[in-house]
Amino acid sequence: MVFEAYHLYHVYNQGNNRQQIFFHRENYLLFLKKVNENLKPICEVLAWCLMPNHFHLLLGTSSLSVEKVRVGGNEMTRLSKAFKVLESSYCRAINYQEKRTGSIFRQRTKSKRLTGESFPFDDTNRSFPADFTDFHSLTCFNYIHDNPVNAGLVLKPEEWEFSSFQDYAGLRLGKLCNQELCRRWISFDVCDLAGPFPRSINPEQVKLIF
Repeated sequence: MVFEAYHLYHVYNQGNNRQQIFFHRENYLLFLKKVNENLKPICEVLAWCLMPNHFHLLLGTSSLSVEKVRVGGNEMTRLSKAFKVLESSYCRAINYQEKRTGSIFRQRTKSKRLTGESFPFDDTNRSFPADFTDFHSLTCFNYIHDNPVNAGLVLKPEEWEFSSFQDYAGLRLGKLCNQELCRRWISFDVCDLAGPFPRSINPEQVKLIF
């Protein structure tokens, strides 16, 4: 994965051959714990959704995210290393649980930069300018939360426990997402979270977030 500072990214991966990666409720919670431990200290988590065989994250990067570190004989950004640690440690736990071997994830976790040119950013206050908006990020925000509905797992996004939708809708006091920054960086109205669902998202715009 390639990351640059002061941008918003859609990061996603799925199970090998689209196989299941979450088997029990505790598995979803373990993955979120690892996101909190490995990703949150070095980037802003803005939205997330965990599905039975894949995951989506909407992240904001800072200068800390892209600091270079050495892993063995390779050099990579702190954020890339964090994903490597997250996925490998989660994989070990699932392999032990399921009595299996090998990676459960596809080899490459993918990231798509959603913002165009980088914007002035204050690392201390974690803030973009007040007038910062980006429609690709709004499409990604909506797409992530609509994923369980579009997959036929639930009728409404608030019925799916394993996404940040319940937090933004005020149904849960989740602390993984920085909701304040998300509302400043991504132009969305809380009233839009009321539906109707599935939401109509332009397919051409969806292509731009992958």
